[in-house]
Amino acid sequence: MYLTQGLHRAAQQTPDAVMTICGDRTRTFREVLDRVSRLAGALRALGVGDGDRVAMLGLNSDRYHEYLLAVPWANAVLNPVNIRWSPAEIAYSLVDSGTEVLLVDDAFAPMLPALREQHPGLTTVIHCGDGPTPAGALGYEELIAGAEPIADARRGGADLAGVFYTGGTTGFPKGVMLSHANLTASALGGVASGYLFSPGVRFLHAAPMFHLADLAGWYATVMLGGTHVMIPAFDPVATLHAIERHGVTASLLVPVMIQLLVDHPATAEHDLTSVRHVMYGASPISAAVLERAMKAFSTAGFVQAYGMTELSPIATLLSPQDHLDGRLRSAGRAMPHSEVRILDADGVEVPRGTVGEIVVGGGHVMLGYWNRPEDTAAAIRDGWMHTGDGGYMDEDGYVYVVDRLKDMIVTGGENVYSAEVENALAAHPAVAACAVIGVPDQEWGERVHAVIVCQPGQRVTAEQIREHAKTLIAGYKAPRTIEVVDALPVSGAGKILKRELRKRYWDVDGRQVN
Repeated sequence: MYLTQGLHRAAQQTPDAVMTICGDRTRTFREVLDRVSRLAGALRALGVGDGDRVAMLGLNSDRYHEYLLAVPWANAVLNPVNIRWSPAEIAYSLVDSGTEVLLVDDAFAPMLPALREQHPGLTTVIHCGDGPTPAGALGYEELIAGAEPIADARRGGADLAGVFYTGGTTGFPKGVMLSHANLTASALGGVASGYLFSPGVRFLHAAPMFHLADLAGWYATVMLGGTHVMIPAFDPVATLHAIERHGVTASLLVPVMIQLLVDHPATAEHDLTSVRHVMYGASPISAAVLERAMKAFSTAGFVQAYGMTELSPIATLLSPQDHLDGRLRSAGRAMPHSEVRILDADGVEVPRGTVGEIVVGGGHVMLGYWNRPEDTAAAIRDGWMHTGDGGYMDEDGYVYVVDRLKDMIVTGGENVYSAEVENALAAHPAVAACAVIGVPDQEWGERVHAVIVCQPGQRVTAEQIREHAKTLIAGYKAPRTIEVVDALPVSGAGKILKRELRKRYWDVDGRQVN
């Protein structure tokens, strides 16, 4: 299968049904197919060749949706950019992937000078906003209007669909290569589970569309011929309004979004009974928030998904019934397309209830990391993706995540690798040594916490450290809390003992994660 297949089928069967709703713009399957074929034609006319990477830096919109379809239609490869990254991080990903064509909207057009300076190879910029087209950029609507439609390349199967950048354990982002078959396996698993999507779905894009979790919902909705409702970014009132106005049936939200929604005073004023499926991930949801959410979304089933970008992205699901049966600490059971095992350090499966590394197999396991064969070989062994998460499986096949073998923090639904933050902090002249850990946080699940040793005679405030970090890394990666100590605990080999730093923060059933 291929990403554009659902568009072809829906345009054949229900051409005048609505495919996208974005603000005051509503477009049918027939209209979207024509626009996508023309945008693909424009990309080819601009010199985009087979397998070339085309990036998008923008908020959620119907144009983002068209980009996701037009790039494979043109036989090229998607590169959705993390909108929360700093210009330096974005430029790194564009340079690393060899991306020469970038679509950018009004919100991020001011970044263009910095991106061009740091990536001279950025030859073509397409402005897909509603404001004035920046100097040196091409207008999106003008391109579509003036382009000839081309036939769909039907890029699919094992062909590379996209390069999706995630944080790196070495401090540099890594490009995860996912094929059409990878993404299809995950989307089909979600549909087959019966808990996430169904024909007639009206999916709300409130989470960012660059993120694999939302993209999984996007693809399943395309596959089923459903309707996409877009708001630029999550906002409680805008989300409530979109659900009521457009009869939204499903959405992907992270726990902090759910909490902000159910605690907002406007929630009681909106009709939310159209919602049937709420999927969330990145961290468990508290029983108190879930109880309030189930009252607010009284017709919806709540589903927790566990996975990672490298798994396209879903591996396990915790069903609506599981939520009611007291299994909130579990990450659920393997989805129809997925197989999960718990292995020891020698690669041997451990008995049920024993902690080991969670490994995942199936057609959704990534092709590998872009230009990183050694990292790929370390992550994928005998076809199994080694997640870097420590956990155990009970007798009924439910997986429980208890620790991260990789030095990663999940905060508000975003992955942060400690090495990225430590590299940024170490560049401050007052910092002699530092360690970054995740600590529990009621609102964000986990928060980034830094422990710092200052240079002799030097002093630095938490705000100075945060502002310094944000010049090098995305704001959400900067430490929310900072502790200054005289020395860090180290092993005999000189390795910082982060578990010792975590001890006074974590004491929840032996778990070191939220």
